[in-house]
Amino acid sequence: MLTRLKFLTAGESHGQGLLGILDGMPAGLEVSEDYIGVHLARRQMGHGRGGRMKIEKDHAEIWCGVRHGESLGAPVGLIVRNKDWENWTKKMSVSPVDDEIRKVTLPRPGHADLAGVQKYGFDDIRNVLERSSARETTMRVALGSVCRKLLEDVGIEVGSRVVEIHDVKDESAVPDHLSPNQLSETADTSPVRCLDKEAETKMMATIDDAKKAGDSVGGIFEVIATGLPYGLGAHTQWDRKLHTRISAMMMSVNAFKGIEIGGGFDGAEKFGSEVHDEIGHDGKKFTRYSNNAGGIEGGMSNAQPIVLRMAMKPIPTLIKPLRSVDIHSKEEKDAHKERTDSCAVPAASIIAESMLCFVLADAILEKFGGDSMDQLKAHMKATAKY
Repeated sequence: MLTRLKFLTAGESHGQGLLGILDGMPAGLEVSEDYIGVHLARRQMGHGRGGRMKIEKDHAEIWCGVRHGESLGAPVGLIVRNKDWENWTKKMSVSPVDDEIRKVTLPRPGHADLAGVQKYGFDDIRNVLERSSARETTMRVALGSVCRKLLEDVGIEVGSRVVEIHDVKDESAVPDHLSPNQLSETADTSPVRCLDKEAETKMMATIDDAKKAGDSVGGIFEVIATGLPYGLGAHTQWDRKLHTRISAMMMSVNAFKGIEIGGGFDGAEKFGSEVHDEIGHDGKKFTRYSNNAGGIEGGMSNAQPIVLRMAMKPIPTLIKPLRSVDIHSKEEKDAHKERTDSCAVPAASIIAESMLCFVLADAILEKFGGDSMDQLKAHMKATAKY
């Protein structure tokens, strides 16, 4: 769904590390490991995270595509090393090993385990679970941070907050004076990334209760982008529509199970006169009296804030596992257990920010072009409408 940018990730959860390549970025973008590190650290936050976060302190090394702090227009290559690798050198060895390695044979409901071994004919679920792990999203955040830097350099900000964990809701509105970056800074001070302190306390208690019960909880978070011009995306073909591209990118994350844009499902219960955003003019530009469309009309950005809500399912690896069947013996047993989170909704909101950054950076480059940041900014200054 990306037209100007391409990215690839590689690596297993307990392998040597994660690799990432981002191709299509213009030259002259300031890129630093420190900037990327800020957002990797945000991904590791949140009440309910498991033991893996105590081991890893994710750091992305820039291996190529950047010289003297600026992108070269060539593919940007990143590496994130897994500190836990030292405990898995035999189990995850690239070369054959003489030791007998215990196979994982009990698939977890809700995970890629059973479908993966059936697809590839594996006799060890670890061949599937290592790559299907959410650990892969570490590199998505790292590469997405490069896209975020491009967006910030042209005046576009992306932020998020958590609005529900399990059945506890934060129904507060985002204060009008908060930019997306300020929203994220505020949310980041909360262990569950919500704005309402009373809801925060209840969310944390719910997560703790789930953990004590050997269970997990999911939730809903909101992602907001501002500073967008008119016309990102296109109405002319299905795969060029901005909401199509955003939805595809968001739903590529395994745990994400639903997306709403703007008013979302609430609009199904209302009349058209209540849903569609009336148009005004302040003497200089067109304005809107509401933003139920969530910043997208007819497959294009309409210069209003893009507002998304994503639903994340509970983590499928449970401390108290669900019933399963051994793929070899066909015996009924409890599912396999790995280290797990009881809740990863706060971290998921950071991942979603990065997914949106990929799409918006791609759409900006598609509409305005340019081989360098100077050219891109000049093209936007000459033609962008807000």
